[in-house]
Amino acid sequence: MFARWIGPDGMTTRIDHWDASTGGSWRYVSERDGTEYAFRGCFHDVRPDRIVQTFTFEGEPDGVALTTLWIDDLGDGRARLRTQSLLDSFEGRDGWLRSGMRTGLDQGYTKLERMTTDDLV
Repeated sequence: MFARWIGPDGMTTRIDHWDASTGGSWRYVSERDGTEYAFRGCFHDVRPDRIVQTFTFEGEPDGVALTTLWIDDLGDGRARLRTQSLLDSFEGRDGWLRSGMRTGLDQGYTKLERMTTDDLV
């Protein structure tokens, strides 16, 4: 399911490996028009209400983010996903924003919302 919603519209994603457990790791590759973009990271803490992981774009291996995702139970089978990514500098953050990552996040979360809404109907 992750590969179906992650990233900007028009890209396809393949999961190379995914061990979503504390101490596990992950890697996926997104592709558009023959160009591949690889990402990897480690899961530091995986719980039902929170995931802490690293995130690295392999094209910039020194740019590592520490990302926390919180899953808030809203009742009635609904949940809210909140996320925070910490980088080592404002320059690194600004570079990621200039790269188009924000567009990919916005479009990806829109796809995730559609998937979860469609699955409920």
